[in-house]
Amino acid sequence: MKARLCVQGCAQTHGVDYDQTFCATMRPTSLRALASIAAGTGMLMRRWDFVAAYLEGELQDGEVVYCHSPPGYSTTGADGRPRICRVEKPVYGMAQAGRRWQRTLFPWLTEYGFTQSSSDPCVFTLRDKTSGEQLILGCYVDDLFILHRDSSNGSLYARFTELLSTRWNVEDEGPASDLLNVEIERSDDHATLLQASYIRHMVETFLLDGVLANIRPSHTPAADDLPRLVESAVASKASDPASPDLIKSYQSLVGALLYCSTQTRPDVAYAVGILCRAMSCPTQPLYDAALRVLTYLHLQQHVGVKYKLCPRGVQGHSDSDWATRHSTTGWVFTHGQAAISWPSQKQGSAALSSCEAEIVAASEAAKEA
Repeated sequence: MKARLCVQGCAQTHGVDYDQTFCATMRPTSLRALASIAAGTGMLMRRWDFVAAYLEGELQDGEVVYCHSPPGYSTTGADGRPRICRVEKPVYGMAQAGRRWQRTLFPWLTEYGFTQSSSDPCVFTLRDKTSGEQLILGCYVDDLFILHRDSSNGSLYARFTELLSTRWNVEDEGPASDLLNVEIERSDDHATLLQASYIRHMVETFLLDGVLANIRPSHTPAADDLPRLVESAVASKASDPASPDLIKSYQSLVGALLYCSTQTRPDVAYAVGILCRAMSCPTQPLYDAALRVLTYLHLQQHVGVKYKLCPRGVQGHSDSDWATRHSTTGWVFTHGQAAISWPSQKQGSAALSSCEAEIVAASEAAKEA
């Protein structure tokens, strides 16, 4: 039996008990890039877990936080006055616990010799100048993904993990196989990221009577008239508002689809992006269109992004359509013969021509590059 003390961070006051709470997490693009590098170079990808990571952080000098005594402890002192506890180290529940943990781990990595990526603060690299060995780290809160070639005694990986185990309470969880419902499959010449289990869970949640009983299976994620259905729903929002139950169901379904489209399924990014434009004013035809996307994912649930060795480096492409109101931007960057970054999103302003829409799309792609 285990127990963990958690404080009520909701009772903390901003500016008094804490200042900033932001804690960076590894970008999905970075995970895909790491998988592509591992597939292209033959590096191994191993996962380490920090046990009770938030308890390893350090409060800043002058940072004072108090909390009530835990249940079972006396709430009054010997003199009868109320007793409170001063927090010496971050604990679970504190608003700034995640930030303090990250501000403790990252400096330790840089002191060891790692170089922090300028595009993602949760990615670090280290190269041994003598042997030429290289380590690449990806940190997601309390999970550490380590790319390495050699794990024998005396290797850079062995020396680092030995010091890691000495400094922190960590567990070696073996080869990386998943992260946040993204499955990682490795072989000698490729790495594949997919979400088959997550898709099956969505089917069980939103298609209670089975796929065939709800909507006709399709081999494409959306019909040609999907943008028209969205425009019609938005136009009739004031005159014919959707029911609260339909709004809740639609938002839950499209939100679940959105996670797939941003993690491992660029083939549904356009359809899901269009569906997201009617989050507050869905209609039954739009809900059926969302079910069509889910049915498509169900039929193609074992499809993912598959990275292989490729002599070409990163390549990028951008495109857009042109609409009378807001055009749609799309781009894709590939590495290892598969996509590592992609969006499909509405442009923030109305373009006056197709040329202007293309320039906006190229500008957004350049920002990602």
